[in-house]
Amino acid sequence: MEDLSVLDRKLVRLLSQNARASVSDLAKALGVSRLTVQNHMQQLERRKVIQGYTVNLNENYGSSEIAAYMLIATDQKQLGSVVRAMEKIEQIYSLSSISGEYDLVAELRAETTASLDHAMDQVSQVSGVLRSHSSVLLSKKFQRG
Repeated sequence: MEDLSVLDRKLVRLLSQNARASVSDLAKALGVSRLTVQNHMQQLERRKVIQGYTVNLNENYGSSEIAAYMLIATDQKQLGSVVRAMEKIEQIYSLSSISGEYDLVAELRAETTASLDHAMDQVSQVSGVLRSHSSVLLSKKFQRG
């Protein structure tokens, strides 16, 4: 995405801060016309730079959910099948590859500790998972964006 214009980068930054900002407000902040903003947003969507718009919920709204990060070491030959198996575990909110001792980090979210525990057991049983390490999130100290 290195080939984004300065305007595109500024637009993406503004949308990251508030995906519901009106085209008029974005145009005013960028010093361009509404039509220019609309055209750039459409181009960014077509190029898959923008793949969707989201909502940031108040921390208290999601406070009933229990969240954890799970570091996962895999047999590299089975990484593709491990990722496909992880997609089927509904408590996995996101999965990312990482560098270091572990290969993947999963963010899990569940309504109960029993559901979270069950999901962690499912991850451990996936063929190609060698070992894992989990940490339950207790409280969020701050969040950017």
